[in-house]
Amino acid sequence: MQVFKFGGASVKDANGVKNLAKVLQKVGYNNTLVVVSAMGKTTNALEVVINNYFKNKNELQSSLQDVKKYHNEILLDLFENEQHPVFKKITTLFDELNSFLKTNKSPDYNFVYDQIIGYGELVSTLIISNYLNETGLKNKWLDVREYIKTDSYYRRANVNWDDTQSLISKKFDASTLNVTQGFLGSDRNNFTTTLGREGSDYTAAIFAYCLNAESVTIWKDVPGVLNADPRYFENAQLLHNISYREAIELAFYGASVIHPKTLQPLQRKEIPLYVKSFLNPEKPGTKVGKGIPLEPNIPCFIVKKNQVLISLSSLDFSYIVEENISEIFNLLHLYKMKVDVIQNSAISFSVCVDNIYNNLEKLLHHLKAKFNVTCHENVSLYTIRNYNENSIQQMEQGKTILLKQLTQGTVQMVTL
Repeated sequence: MQVFKFGGASVKDANGVKNLAKVLQKVGYNNTLVVVSAMGKTTNALEVVINNYFKNKNELQSSLQDVKKYHNEILLDLFENEQHPVFKKITTLFDELNSFLKTNKSPDYNFVYDQIIGYGELVSTLIISNYLNETGLKNKWLDVREYIKTDSYYRRANVNWDDTQSLISKKFDASTLNVTQGFLGSDRNNFTTTLGREGSDYTAAIFAYCLNAESVTIWKDVPGVLNADPRYFENAQLLHNISYREAIELAFYGASVIHPKTLQPLQRKEIPLYVKSFLNPEKPGTKVGKGIPLEPNIPCFIVKKNQVLISLSSLDFSYIVEENISEIFNLLHLYKMKVDVIQNSAISFSVCVDNIYNNLEKLLHHLKAKFNVTCHENVSLYTIRNYNENSIQQMEQGKTILLKQLTQGTVQMVTL
């Protein structure tokens, strides 16, 4: 059993879908599960729909129509006969979405987000499954929400492993080619949940764990895991081998190639992960496995944009001690802030956070009741793993550094 995951960039248009089929034909697709993301920038487009639903009803149908048009153009490029059943299936999905927009009574943004955003994956996988069948790659389309069960922590749901294992063991037919959605699950009330942005990698790992798969392969538009994101850093190099431990560290600090949760279930069963190029599928790419030394042994650079640096000091110059730190962390948890860096001294405490849930104002209001508070928004967090002096100097050049922290193997800095 092997699990393949294809991201949105790999199926952004009809040629991408055709290439997916070619990849399967080249590398083999017996006893294979294909996990697919939403096509291209569909998730972003559906976020516009969600925003219009809450804030600009006049533009709601127009933004939804943009999503429909994008997928319809792909359908027309893939299927010569407009009477093909796939057209009706996709129309039915969009009718479901429209019905939800008209009948929903919940004011909860996170709940509504998950009910709408998942249609990107449902539509993409239906198109791909039907195209593969059309070209002779017979497969079964699965609704992942019937297999992966979660709690109701919308937008970042936690997997119920016992229920998920039970459902996959009972319902999954490993003898055929299967196509399903990444990113999605469902709660005990069968409402759609999501596993966090880029959660399709995690979906692949969940199935691999529950199926005792031989391997997981993530197909990307890069040759494998690079030591830096080429969008932000020059001369990025391919890493041929990485240990689970190092890959988990890179993912934790924000490396975009591998989702932070993906590696944990794979490590538990020692299932190797490969990251390969869907443009050159026969090249080896990167292997992530147990006890593999980093090859080549070079610094790895990571950047996270649009972060928030909050610096606190006591109102009366008293020490910030365990009681204060405990209260700060309770507030960070209450307002769902993802903490990326912490630094403290006798009378100060700084934290760099990701304001995913837009609760910053509420958090700052609460903190100002007990602390002097300084806040810098839209800062960048740079991390270097396996650093040396040259790499630090390279990173610091031309930047205003607000916070810098060195530990064994890792240096982090927050910059304007």
